[in-house]
Amino acid sequence: MPKAAYLAAVESIREDILNGEVYELNLCQEFYAEHVTIEPVQTFLQLNSASPTPFAGFYKWQDQYLLCASPERFLRQQHDVLISQPIKGTIRRGLTPEQDEELRHQLRHNEKEQAENLMIVDLVRNDLARVAVTGSVQVPELFGLYSFRHVWQMVSTVQAQRRPDCDLVDTLRATFPMGSMTGAPKIRAMQLIEQYEHSGRGLYSGSLGVIWPSGDFDFNVVIRSLQFNAATGYLSFQVGSAITYDSVPEQEYDECLLKAKAMLEVLGATVV
Repeated sequence: MPKAAYLAAVESIREDILNGEVYELNLCQEFYAEHVTIEPVQTFLQLNSASPTPFAGFYKWQDQYLLCASPERFLRQQHDVLISQPIKGTIRRGLTPEQDEELRHQLRHNEKEQAENLMIVDLVRNDLARVAVTGSVQVPELFGLYSFRHVWQMVSTVQAQRRPDCDLVDTLRATFPMGSMTGAPKIRAMQLIEQYEHSGRGLYSGSLGVIWPSGDFDFNVVIRSLQFNAATGYLSFQVGSAITYDSVPEQEYDECLLKAKAMLEVLGATVV
């Protein structure tokens, strides 16, 4: 999506919010290159060296590769406890310890970022409540700050006790896709995403994870990820930002570039 188109889409979404269509929408854009040759495993290792994250993953299906350096957990089940950790709120890391602490403080007290995070927390609470024991949905962590190599992220933790009559399929149907990747309300946000975004997301904003024999599972959110088709040489990644009525289009675009930084560095690429 050209920069001008992204800025125009942000303004249109702000108008949608003013008209009551949504409260928040996660607008994403694709950056891509054609006829590319890479070594997928080596590129994956370089990506996760440049941007170490707790929910990285490598996936291959025929000629399709997903090289994922995700910092975000979608959903975990441990025994009968469900845990989701949406990320909303981003600021760059500082060049000195003093600047880094100042930027962390700015994010911690940024009312816009807190509002974005809280809206998604409410959405995730509602999703989990559909498969949870009544009264068990809790938010043990609100507006937590987590440091990564290039950014500070605002992360909240929502948990609930799964009802005995709900299995994995029921749980995924109630919660997927992750609310941080759609906006709120979820269904209308996804309809508007289809309208405004120029590229299909593919695996991006989906989930990759593991299911143990016990039935426990842990799934990430597929962000900060490269998608590569070895047959065609098509290489792409997507980044996005949460749009609210208070959004400033240029700042939202800059946030996208900040999230793209590690991937651009690994590829030796620039945005044109």
